[in-house]
Amino acid sequence: MRPTGVRARQQTRELPVPAERPIEREYRPVQPVDIGRAVAAQRHGRNDPTYSSDAPLSAGGVVWRVSRTPLGLATLALRQRAGGGVRAAAWGAGAAWALDQLPALCGADDDPDGFDASRHPSVAEWHRRHPDLRIGRTDLVFDALVSAIMEQKVTSMQAFSAWRSIVTWYGERAPGPTPRPMFAPPDIEGWRHVPSWAWHRAGLEPPQSRTIVETARRGPSVVRAAEAATDGEARDRVFISLRGVGIWTSAETRIRAFGDPDAVSTGDYHLAHQVGFALTGHRTDDDGMLELLEPFAGHRQRVIRLIYAGAGLEPRRGPRLHPEDHRDR
Repeated sequence: MRPTGVRARQQTRELPVPAERPIEREYRPVQPVDIGRAVAAQRHGRNDPTYSSDAPLSAGGVVWRVSRTPLGLATLALRQRAGGGVRAAAWGAGAAWALDQLPALCGADDDPDGFDASRHPSVAEWHRRHPDLRIGRTDLVFDALVSAIMEQKVTSMQAFSAWRSIVTWYGERAPGPTPRPMFAPPDIEGWRHVPSWAWHRAGLEPPQSRTIVETARRGPSVVRAAEAATDGEARDRVFISLRGVGIWTSAETRIRAFGDPDAVSTGDYHLAHQVGFALTGHRTDDDGMLELLEPFAGHRQRVIRLIYAGAGLEPRRGPRLHPEDHRDR
């Protein structure tokens, strides 16, 4: 019988995984693309078990990304070459799928045509500095949805810690010669059967864990419906039909899975403040943020990415939030 549970994971996760010969490919973008920024947007914190980087791609580093593709597990290693190309190697049953999807991950499907940065002088300047900014996509709907649910109404530190714990305990060891033990997320049935005590031990609040488990019960139909939807509003209807999923979670899922250039995560604790400060010098709320972004309809997520790339973060004035930990109760 196959061992299960956290104890079994801790016993086996350090065992070496045989590294079969990889499939290799070179991707050359037609237009200049900031590949490192596009791929790094899919990272879930510094110690994400699905992502590793020894240095930025632009500085000659190698980025490792692990995913559960429709064809099986895949480990992808990326190194940027002179001239903007990317040398990629992939291991695992899903290696061919991961290499075929690589251009989309790097932002090849993101079309900035119709984006008029001149509607705001600061946006025009950030766009001038970062003309190669693109929004990548994973095409992995359920993983994007689960990670967004984990980040509902908690700090990034709490969400990333929970993601790291559950993926390490209940995911599968990545194929290939990864620089450290790395793991692919569970499949839909795996998410459904994570026991309640494991969610508690990982530090995830009951509303989020219940939403993930209930969503997994409908997982395949949710994925099919989201993939069949033709625009952001239709995808919002699919995701918001799920109990415990609101507009913030839907927008984050659209951004991560589909690279939606217009999605705006209203309800975010920091986002409206950052957008208001960058565009006006003053904080604003969600309504004010949407009004500021309205001239860029169709490319509002692009403006948000440019703000983070070019304007930096609003100076923090208050004390850092110390989240309450209920795990010892």
